[in-house]
Amino acid sequence: MLLKKNIPIQYILGKVKKEVIGVTIYVALITFFYENFHMTRISIPIAVPTILGTVISLLLAFKSNQAYDRWWEARTIWGGIVNDSRTLVRQLLTFVDGVGDQQDEKAFCERLAKRQVAWCCALSRHLRGQDSLPGLERLVSNDDIQSLKRYTNVPVGLLELQGSDIRHALKLGWINSYQQVQIDKTLTAFSNQMGGCERIKNTVFPVTYSMYIHFSLILFVMLLPFGLIEFFGFATLPLVIAIASSFFLIEKMAIHLQDPFENKPTDTPTTTICQTIERDLKQMLKESYRQDEKLSGTMHKPAKMYYIL
Repeated sequence: MLLKKNIPIQYILGKVKKEVIGVTIYVALITFFYENFHMTRISIPIAVPTILGTVISLLLAFKSNQAYDRWWEARTIWGGIVNDSRTLVRQLLTFVDGVGDQQDEKAFCERLAKRQVAWCCALSRHLRGQDSLPGLERLVSNDDIQSLKRYTNVPVGLLELQGSDIRHALKLGWINSYQQVQIDKTLTAFSNQMGGCERIKNTVFPVTYSMYIHFSLILFVMLLPFGLIEFFGFATLPLVIAIASSFFLIEKMAIHLQDPFENKPTDTPTTTICQTIERDLKQMLKESYRQDEKLSGTMHKPAKMYYIL
């Protein structure tokens, strides 16, 4: 997801281009026949489309709020993933310190930290319906890659590998049982957060609700010219286009926000979040982080610049 303050007008018009073309042709025909053929002069009280427009406005407001709630919940979950990722590495660096061989301890912490970055990247791709394995080879070992190939849900496999290494550290005496419980709670939080994202992903926004609103909106646009043409004449065309475009844009905004993991411009910015996690964890490990390495090959690459309404 890319943000920009100055949103180009072509992007906005592109969202409702088909609807605007249809409304333009429809209203132009009505205006033409109304002004040139007296027998086809039909008008309805302006109160009729006004009442219908008011009802649709309330329904669209409710739908937009519900869609934003889904998007915000997804963003909140990923905010928790950032915090817990930092917590995991902090726990590793604090608990595993001076108990065993220093080189082995350092390699252990680095392996789990990079595997956590891989988990974030894999979860992002998994939620977007993409193959989770490509790009992980720079973060995890070949043995881990081979182990993950038998998993349909790669993030689950990565959490299992994390748990296995924590158990191994407990047996070696690098951590005690109390520390193992604390780290396991952090891993459990990752599992719960993944489940929350999957719940949002797999819970479909009621299709019938969206369909009813869309049909009501079309009816409103069809009635609107007959309520305005008696007063505005040829000026009805730009007026109806402006009103209809506003309603259609709000509807499109709600539709895009209701699915935050569909690899669209309005998605939860998981790519940027994963980059932040990798940067912070590498710095905690005292490793350098180059901006040009930003998860190259691990995330989707947009074909063009996107903007958010």
